[in-house]
Amino acid sequence: MRDLSTLPDLNLALVQTTLAWHDRQANLEHFEQLLEQARGADLIILPEMFTTGFSMDSATLAEAENGPTSKWLRCQAKKLDAVITGSVIIQAADGSHRNRLLWARPDGEVWHYDKRHLFRMAGEHDHFTPGERQVQFELKGWRIRPLICYDLRFPVWSRDAQDTDLLLYTANWPGARRLHWNRLLPARAIENLCYVAAVNRVGTDGKGFAYTGDSQVLDFQGETLLSAGEADGVFQVCLSTTELAAYRARFPANLDADSFRFT
Repeated sequence: MRDLSTLPDLNLALVQTTLAWHDRQANLEHFEQLLEQARGADLIILPEMFTTGFSMDSATLAEAENGPTSKWLRCQAKKLDAVITGSVIIQAADGSHRNRLLWARPDGEVWHYDKRHLFRMAGEHDHFTPGERQVQFELKGWRIRPLICYDLRFPVWSRDAQDTDLLLYTANWPGARRLHWNRLLPARAIENLCYVAAVNRVGTDGKGFAYTGDSQVLDFQGETLLSAGEADGVFQVCLSTTELAAYRARFPANLDADSFRFT
């Protein structure tokens, strides 16, 4: 296991709020106001499909890979000197529609992760193409692996094989399954010996589904460091590398993990 002693702590800002249905401009204006409250964070996390709400109208709502939201994210990341991330409906270069997490850096680069597990109960698998690979991003030396909403239910896909320090989930997780969200997130932290940050939305979407938030940050033992409840706003927390390294040293369960590979 690598040495974490030289890494700085990491400041997170979670943006939990309502989303305007199918109205990109309204959402971008709303988030631009909220982002002012996130100054000082290294990483700012927005919900899944933060420009549209969780919609299956991919043919109408999809943006190009270098579309207006990507440009907006680059601008905001530079202005705030922070990475900003959240998922958007994207039409990829091959013509497929993706539920794509964009990772916008202050230097203007934008990386991405495509949602692997598409929520068939809403027909997402009929309107989007699933991602094919895990990705890991680095920020200030921290290894961060992004996942999107329904991915949370699949422990093999969430399982750490890359010494991840922070698992990041961005979601539109409905209140009807609130219990599942609040039980699965600590499990992912415990089994992967890492921090977990999860951002959900609040309010009601255009189809009448209610969202109860519960954006949260958990430590490597599944203990709550931050819980937003049902509030609308920006919530900040600092993650300690010292505490993470100390826990992994005294409880190295990862050394006995089963090996596996994706085919």
